Amino acid sequence: MFHLLPPRLVIRTAALVLAVAGSVVAAGPRLIRSGISAHPMAQPLVIRRTAGGAPPDTATFAGGCFWSMERPFQHVPGVLQTAVGYTGGTVDHPTYEQVSDKNTGHAESVQVIFDSSKVSYEKLLDVYWHNIDPLAKDFQFCDGGDEYRTAIFYHGQAQHDAAERSKVVVQKHFTKPVLTEITAAKTFWMAEEYHQHFADRNPERYDAYRRGCGRDARLKELWGDLGGPYVPKH
Repeated sequence: MFHLLPPRLVIRTAALVLAVAGSVVAAGPRLIRSGISAHPMAQPLVIRRTAGGAPPDTATFAGGCFWSMERPFQHVPGVLQTAVGYTGGTVDHPTYEQVSDKNTGHAESVQVIFDSSKVSYEKLLDVYWHNIDPLAKDFQFCDGGDEYRTAIFYHGQAQHDAAERSKVVVQKHFTKPVLTEITAAKTFWMAEEYHQHFADRNPERYDAYRRGCGRDARLKELWGDLGGPYVPKH
């Protein structure tokens, strides 16, 4: 049984406050950091060729907190670069604050640039599934709201077909329905710079959030020893 913690989990909000400069004001049970939209957005990923000279491929996933979802992919051999951002919604150039207010339709997401001669899309799907709770709708672990939904944003028919096949396999692992969306990729809007590679740049702050969120415990419950692949241990 799932239990959402009080709005937006104070541990995560506190980690954000520690991560960047900014004043803090109280708003009931939720902490809101003023001036968040003033922080610069990260620059788009630009990798025109792999080491072998071929153009790289792109994969896009949503699986709750994008700090947590970027971390495993950036450590997969064959992945060239990762970034976190927002996609799946209707608002152009969204900020973290706007997405958190739940009126953009965007999901916190990770974009993965990879060399398909070294790592397959199917492998990335396997990493994805084992780092999420596919049975939860519009929340992951302690974070609630549609911005935390799980979704595979496919780029082209081949990725669509691979994602659908993988979902069938995952469904056989559970008696409850898998609720992860499979939908065509839309514009990926880069998140603010301080969110990029947050877990590896701020390991103590991130680990406090991850423990408080119960992520590893739930992944082990769902997947056993296969849960959370490529997540470094500090």
